[in-house]
Amino acid sequence: MLRQAASSGQPCAPVRNLIGTSDIDAAYAVQRLNNDYQIEEGRRLVGSKIGLTSPAVQKQLGVNQPDFGRLFADMALCDGEEIAAGRLIQPKVEAEIVLVLEHDLPHEKHTLADLIRATAYLLPAIEIVDSRIAGWDISLADTIADNASCGLFVLGNRPVQLKDLDLLGCGMVLERAGEPVSVGAGAACLGNPLLAALWLADTLAQRGDALKAGDIILTGALGPMVAASAGDVFTARIEGLGQVSARFAHAAGGTQ
Repeated sequence: MLRQAASSGQPCAPVRNLIGTSDIDAAYAVQRLNNDYQIEEGRRLVGSKIGLTSPAVQKQLGVNQPDFGRLFADMALCDGEEIAAGRLIQPKVEAEIVLVLEHDLPHEKHTLADLIRATAYLLPAIEIVDSRIAGWDISLADTIADNASCGLFVLGNRPVQLKDLDLLGCGMVLERAGEPVSVGAGAACLGNPLLAALWLADTLAQRGDALKAGDIILTGALGPMVAASAGDVFTARIEGLGQVSARFAHAAGGTQ
C-alpha cells in the first residue's frame, strides 16, 4: 500500500490496523522491507533521520517517542534548488541540524565522546517530510512503516565544526517568504541534538544497521513543522550554522 501510494502520488489509508497499532517491531519490519526493495531498484542509502524529537512535533502527531527512517541519495537537494510540483504528496517543512560522520558508530551503546569523535562537521538543513497516508492521519506505527515520513532534505553548504556551535542554545527561525512561521532552538531536539544522535546510533546498531563514516544524520526538528504549498520559499536560519532555503515550484514544469 505504501509503495503504491509513493509511486502513484495517491495517498493510502492508515496501515496501523494491518500491522498493529502498538507493534513497533512490525512497523520497522515494513519499513525495512520497502527500503530493501528500493535498494534493489538502485537507490543508494546515505544516512538516517530521527523523527519526532521536538515536543511540539510530538504534540502535533500525538506521540511521545522518537523514530527513525533511512535517507537515500535522491532525497538530497542543494540549498535553494527548486522542488518540482507533484514530486511530493502532502509536504511539510522543518528546520534541523545535520551531523555528517567521519567514523563508524558500531556499538550497541555509545558514549557522547564516541559521537563527538565520529562527527566530521555540522550543516543546517530543511527536512521536507511527506506522508503516503491520506490527511497525515498517522500513529507512531504508521509513520515508522512509512520510513518515518521521509520526503526530501535540503543541506546547507557551509560546514561548521562541532566545537564552534552551541548546540543547546542556538536559536532557529524558519521563514516563509520572509515571515517567521516556526521558531525553536537546539534544546528543542530531545534536549540536545547529540542525545538524539546517540539514540539513533544505539538503536540502529542494536538492529544490525550501524551508522557508518560518511553517513548524514538529520537529528530532528527544532520547532513545529509547517505545511508547504506550490510557490512557497522557506529559509531556515540557525544561529552559528547559517541558513538554508527550500523552494517549491509554482506549477508542473517548475516555472516561477
